[in-house]
Amino acid sequence: MKEMDAHSGQHVLDVGSGLGQFTRMVARAVGTKGRVIGVEGDLRQLSEAIKRETESAEELQVELRKGDAGALPLSAEEWGTFDIVHSRFLLEHVHSPLQVVRQMAAAVRVGGRVILADDDHDILRLWPEPPEVLSLWRAYTRTYDRLGNDPYVGRRLVSLLHESGLHPSKNRWIFFGSCAGDPHFQGYVDNLMSVLNGARTTVISQHFVNDEEFDRAAESFLRWSKLPDATIWYGLCWAEGIRS
Repeated sequence: MKEMDAHSGQHVLDVGSGLGQFTRMVARAVGTKGRVIGVEGDLRQLSEAIKRETESAEELQVELRKGDAGALPLSAEEWGTFDIVHSRFLLEHVHSPLQVVRQMAAAVRVGGRVILADDDHDILRLWPEPPEVLSLWRAYTRTYDRLGNDPYVGRRLVSLLHESGLHPSKNRWIFFGSCAGDPHFQGYVDNLMSVLNGARTTVISQHFVNDEEFDRAAESFLRWSKLPDATIWYGLCWAEGIRS
């Protein structure tokens, strides 16, 4: 949120808003004088996001819309008006990231910012290295191109901004890391295990590993997580472009 630097009164478009947690955080930043639109293509996530917004006691200027990131559901009057257009953890899941970023570039006003935050799945590091776990992570990564997606799209963010006619102005990693002595360490362990378990059927169906190999890697990961010097690093790729 700090990297976005959203201010009171701004109009923000959040593309691929998912369950809406980040979208609502942005709405708090822009306040009642601002406006935030979230676009989500998954009906189940959108329904849950709307439910959470309805149940919240907060008065936020948020509008959630069903729509395709490659063909944004904006009215003629809305194109080219947003101060910030943002996406995160989206481009790795679409077949044409450039089409999505071009839509985002068309939605932002002159002088406004397009912000992209996404994964490069080659960045994960664990120490001491558990070989079976890293082999499983590489197998998980390989499922992306089988689906027509790019698991390394994070390294392309600046290029995508440039190819969309924007002026790239910032590029950085947002670091995530922990170790066994950190009270947040178990959260990192649980999150990574959840990612791998969620991809289990796909990884095995693509014959990258079999059931026994998957289970062995999962057990190895849990043993690793109990080591007193277990350490994890990850970086989220983050880039910003300005419309001139």
